[in-house]
Amino acid sequence: MSATKEEIVAFMALEFPQAKYKVEAVGDNRSTLSHDIGIDELRPGGTVSGPVLMSVADVAIYVAILGTIGIVPLTVTTSLTINFLRKPSAKARIIAECTLMKVGRTLIVGEVSLYSEGSDDRVAHVVGTYSVPPKRDEVTL
Repeated sequence: MSATKEEIVAFMALEFPQAKYKVEAVGDNRSTLSHDIGIDELRPGGTVSGPVLMSVADVAIYVAILGTIGIVPLTVTTSLTINFLRKPSAKARIIAECTLMKVGRTLIVGEVSLYSEGSDDRVAHVVGTYSVPPKRDEVTL
């Protein structure tokens, strides 16, 4: 039971009203998000901070998962690894392109490429694993 882009956007707006990303596309085990960059996202040296890059990647995986398995709020990150490849532009949105590599019953693994808008060069590569809670009928008491 997958969720539509509109359902995911509504759910995320309710649960994460502080978030600054925009869901651009969802479907086929994929998602694309963008994140505007302003002074709050920069660290000394004029580059986008690592936590901003990690969070947009984490959300991109979560959105791809919701688009694949439906709105399952307690699906949570169990592992997130990031490789910073080059300095992102301080003047361009961050674009996150996620592909789910494995969709299992209890674990889902996703891969994200992060770009500065307008460039084909990746600024970071991320791999994350999420844990999916068991369905109510699968829980043994």
